[in-house]
Amino acid sequence: MIADALGVFIKLFFLFTPFFVLSMFIAVTRTLPPKDRHMIAYKTTAAIWILSILIYFGGNWAFGTIGITIDAFRIGAGTILMLSAIDLVLGKGKGGDLPDKDHGDIAVVPLAIPYTLGPGTIGALLVMGGEKVDFTNKIIHLVGISAAIIVVGIMLFVGVGIERIIGKQGITILSKITGLVLASIAAQVIFTGVKNFLFA
Repeated sequence: MIADALGVFIKLFFLFTPFFVLSMFIAVTRTLPPKDRHMIAYKTTAAIWILSILIYFGGNWAFGTIGITIDAFRIGAGTILMLSAIDLVLGKGKGGDLPDKDHGDIAVVPLAIPYTLGPGTIGALLVMGGEKVDFTNKIIHLVGISAAIIVVGIMLFVGVGIERIIGKQGITILSKITGLVLASIAAQVIFTGVKNFLFA
């Protein structure tokens, strides 16, 4: 059970593209005092958790309502996830221009969505939530998801310190490595969907 939860944690940790999110967080909060920066980190973490749980439990409803199979969605979500991974490796990231921190709550938009929960990550959570598993596996999924979000939140909370230790270039390199792992996860999601679709 612990090994299964750890597997979910590792998968979700990379799906959240934490080092890219960290670089964006530092960029938009650099001029803020530590108290405000920490408050945004808390709010971002809470927003990611609430949205992730809602998306996860919306999986079965979404597939039943839309009328598509989970394997067809695997292929689509995996493709989008692959595009996000390519963007990370090429240095483009998952978002557009940096937001104006004076307009709106940056903890939710864009830090939670779309920087952390992009289309590919949302698709992966929907697929995970739509899988037919027992109650124990649901708990394992939730523990793994929550653990990944907590680690991302801690990274945001101590983000300035991380940048001071490894530097901006170090964060960029780790973002690209995350992109490579994300590409592998995307390929596995696509292959699983294709295999199940063809040989079910």
